[in-house]
Amino acid sequence: MSVAHPSFPVTDRAPRLRDRIAFLWVGKMLGTTIGMTGFFISYFWVLNNPLNTPTVMPLIAADHWIPFQPSAFLLYISLWFYVSLAPAFLISRRELISYGLAASVISVIGLGIFLIWPTTVTPAEIDWSLYPSLSFLKEVDASGNACPSLHVAFAVFTAIWFQRILKQMQVAISWHGLNWLWCLGILYSTVAVRQHVLLDVFAGIILGGGAGLAHLYLLGRKTR
Repeated sequence: MSVAHPSFPVTDRAPRLRDRIAFLWVGKMLGTTIGMTGFFISYFWVLNNPLNTPTVMPLIAADHWIPFQPSAFLLYISLWFYVSLAPAFLISRRELISYGLAASVISVIGLGIFLIWPTTVTPAEIDWSLYPSLSFLKEVDASGNACPSLHVAFAVFTAIWFQRILKQMQVAISWHGLNWLWCLGILYSTVAVRQHVLLDVFAGIILGGGAGLAHLYLLGRKTR
């Protein structure tokens, strides 16, 4: 007498995820690599060639509520993995092209502001030699490209896109929460490692959030 083995429900979410990752994966990988390389070349050129003397961004009361937290450096650098995931999950050429154009708009606006109105943060009274990773960050990313924080802008832009992708994939609400927690963690880290002040963060939210929402609104109108 044969015993029937229990069958497990098979959803279409896993194949959907595999399909998304497999779709034009070489093009996505190359596009992300080229895009990031081009961004960093432009970023550091602007950083070293400002048109004016950098303005020091003032602290507000809430800046003092966020203590220095060197371990937040891991959250800070996680942005580059986070922003790479969103295009990796896109499954149409139209969305890929649209995503790339929107990210380029954020870069052009942000770098244009840095070039015309360079900003910096007040030096923190911290012995950076005690924190080698942060010391390297401070040496490489010198003062001049503070407001708006493009770290924040791209984190918010990515979170908005992920919200759209996760909704399309019909995943559990907990994944939506994880997406926004990751984004908020990156925003927190920019202040916790003393790379930005809260005014930089607010300006980054406006830039990334405004670009993301406007872009998806226009994208939605074209698909109707």
